[in-house]
Amino acid sequence: MNARDLARRVLRRVDEGAYATLALAGELGRAKAMAPADRALATELTYGVLKQRRRLDHALAAHAPRGIDKLDARVLDALRVGAYQILFLRVPAHAAVDDAVETIKKSRSQKLANFANGLLRALARAGEPPSSSLGVRTSAPDWLVDDAVRRFGADEAEQFLQSLNAPAPLWLRANTLRATRDEALRAVAAERPQATITPSAVVPEAFRVDGAGDVAQLDAFARGLCTAQDVAAQQVARLVDPRAGERLLDACAGVGGKSAHLAALAGDAASIDSADVSARKLELAADLAHRLGVRSTTPITCDLTDPRAPLAAAYDRVLLDAPCSGLGVLRRHPEAKWRRTSDDAVALAALQARLLDALAPRVRPGGVLVYSVCTYTDAEGPAQLERFLAAHRDFMKSGEPLRTWPHRDDADGFFAVRLERVVK
Repeated sequence: MNARDLARRVLRRVDEGAYATLALAGELGRAKAMAPADRALATELTYGVLKQRRRLDHALAAHAPRGIDKLDARVLDALRVGAYQILFLRVPAHAAVDDAVETIKKSRSQKLANFANGLLRALARAGEPPSSSLGVRTSAPDWLVDDAVRRFGADEAEQFLQSLNAPAPLWLRANTLRATRDEALRAVAAERPQATITPSAVVPEAFRVDGAGDVAQLDAFARGLCTAQDVAAQQVARLVDPRAGERLLDACAGVGGKSAHLAALAGDAASIDSADVSARKLELAADLAHRLGVRSTTPITCDLTDPRAPLAAAYDRVLLDAPCSGLGVLRRHPEAKWRRTSDDAVALAALQARLLDALAPRVRPGGVLVYSVCTYTDAEGPAQLERFLAAHRDFMKSGEPLRTWPHRDDADGFFAVRLERVVK
């Protein structure tokens, strides 16, 4: 299997409902003999096609007299992979065309292969047609474009939407249970002298790494000196501000990134319940805690909205990093652009409200509740906060909410707010 075949296999699995990150990791894991350059090409093709899908389809349709709407998903995948190479990569056009044509010939028919040959060769000759559509230029669905224009204005909306097609930056967090940031940074630099490493001006533990390749292969990573975590996610744990001796709840803990950060901030001397409905995610969280040397977290598999959940009656601090529409992480999960609709935020806001209402009584008087989502919709952010404060008069906002944006902050898009329960 070559890189293009692998990319098409991943795209097929994504069409069937898989997450691109997991599907790609699985296919690369099975292709152990594939050369690093081919693995990189497969990754570029997979994410490039998912990010630029609308733009690619516009370019292809311009050279197809009858359009491309009636083509099946596998033919479209082959054409998109070919078009992406022609328009975005330094791949000889004939190589991209020949690969797509041969693929369609084998999987479909000679007639469709001939159609693909003429279409892609026309695209290679004439190039991409101009478009006045912001949605086409930024390869975004109309509902996402409309929201961005309303939020930012036309000029900044284009910057924002284009930023969602850029590669997500790699941020590492120094694990202060084992190393300072300078020590972790130097360890990474020693193993990857060609990398560019930039300390964060916002989070004391964070540093950005460019050109280091797969950091999971680093000895510094294996020894638990650092771990991958976006700088916006790192800011969320700092909003909680945990202290030694306190009892904490990390609700919807997932794979444990924020639990481990909370533990480090408290010197591994707090008692942290890491709760999630997914036992598998908590198994991965336990693996992370082991690698980082964290001993103060306890996994609890439960439904957090169930009053019978095996949780403490009162916590000093609760972090709810709630399930959300995930629009702030579209650089990492571009398939969500084509799966989400404008209605999803409303449905997810209802789940978030149930979680908040269930967890609020578990915050002791004088304690802290931090609510965060990796998205930017009004329904899941400001409106959710307004609803909660109206329903829970014993809570007050502590400081202004945290908001981060990919095009402004070199970070994932997050909304987070720190709330304090009033002592009566």
